[in-house]
Amino acid sequence: MNRITRLFGIRYPVIQAGMIWCSGWELASAVSNAGGLGLIGSGSMDPDQLHDEVQKCRAATDHPFGVNVPLLYERNQEKIDLLKEEGVKIIFTSAGNPAKWTSYLKELGFIVVHVVANVKFASKCEDAGVDAIVAEGFEAGGHNGREETTTMTLIPQVREAVELPLIAAGGIGTGRGMLAAFALGAEGVQIGSRFVASPESTAHPAFKERIIQASDGDTMLRLKRLGPVRLLKNKFSEEVRQLEEKGATTEELAIHLGKGRAMKGMMEGDMENGELEIGQISGLIREIKPASQVIQEIINEFNEAKEQLTSIHFE
Repeated sequence: MNRITRLFGIRYPVIQAGMIWCSGWELASAVSNAGGLGLIGSGSMDPDQLHDEVQKCRAATDHPFGVNVPLLYERNQEKIDLLKEEGVKIIFTSAGNPAKWTSYLKELGFIVVHVVANVKFASKCEDAGVDAIVAEGFEAGGHNGREETTTMTLIPQVREAVELPLIAAGGIGTGRGMLAAFALGAEGVQIGSRFVASPESTAHPAFKERIIQASDGDTMLRLKRLGPVRLLKNKFSEEVRQLEEKGATTEELAIHLGKGRAMKGMMEGDMENGELEIGQISGLIREIKPASQVIQEIINEFNEAKEQLTSIHFE
């Protein structure tokens, strides 16, 4: 056990990211049942939908699970009220200042974890009183830090700056990747992309197939003026590239993005006109596998790689 497994009451320090359009109750409960911590991604849900997801998740697992609440969306107060009422104990906040909500959430009795992409906000998290930090490198899928700091450089810098339990994210989807994160100072890992390509994910089957077909270089960071987001290359991402190269304004990019672009791609399966958010680790994902199998393979590989490294010695 370590600080992360004790904090959440879980067997393995593996957290499934709360991803918009991809992580509902079925995925969260499957991960929790397999010994990790499943998260329901509330960013795409209204309070009524979230209420339904929480109840279904509780019926499907006796193990701890949590909810990701992106702070940039509206109606967060309603969501927090229902999570308190439903007895959810763990909230992961993201996409906002941790100082705004943390003390309030702690007063309500939640375990609070915040996602950051730089050392500055990691220190703000510590000042705000969060229970743990997720430090996410720019290899990650979806919305990303403007600094474009890689996981390999971000984790040791955050570890040096704060004393809080630290969870690494971004480009991690294997046991060896988990071990590397631990070597850099992490005590747990948050994994998103690997779990999107699972039967329990609510992502469209066409999106899952596109993920397992991806290779290195098939994702790019786009929409940097609006909010950096890592996308699989398709017609939409190419249109964005051309607009950005022509010097499009923030307003022009926002108009082209429109509304519901991520839902169109990841949920509805429009592989050309939709926003396909996925991380660079997609280049290593070859099969759609059940979440329980993903976790067991990660843990087995972590332990095997750890044993191999202990045999190496330099004088």
